[in-house]
Amino acid sequence: MAPASAVRPFLLTSGRVAGGAGLVRPIPVETQVVATEDGLAALDSFAFEHRDIVGACRTPQSLAEVAAKLRLHLNVIRVLADDLRADGQLTLYIPGAESARDVSVLRRVIDGLRAVPDSRGLVRDS
Repeated sequence: MAPASAVRPFLLTSGRVAGGAGLVRPIPVETQVVATEDGLAALDSFAFEHRDIVGACRTPQSLAEVAAKLRLHLNVIRVLADDLRADGQLTLYIPGAESARDVSVLRRVIDGLRAVPDSRGLVRDS
């Protein structure tokens, strides 16, 4: 596999960053995302990463899990998921503060983050 490019995330988000310019806080990694009916109906019309994200979100899962499955940087997923939400293609469920302390939620987030490859395409073992 070829090494990941540092420029590619910049291109995927058109230079935007999650929570950039202090305007909006980044979407929390434990946020559950699920494709809407409209998103699934339009799946074939999407290009590349947008299609992959909506397709991966047929069932609810965290942003960290989506990033791991698609092998994309978490902040890229944050930006693209927010775009898809704004267009009505995804629904985001941001958990309350109490669930951020739930050990099972935190374990799933940690496991999802560990599954995200580094810039060399390598996944952490522990």
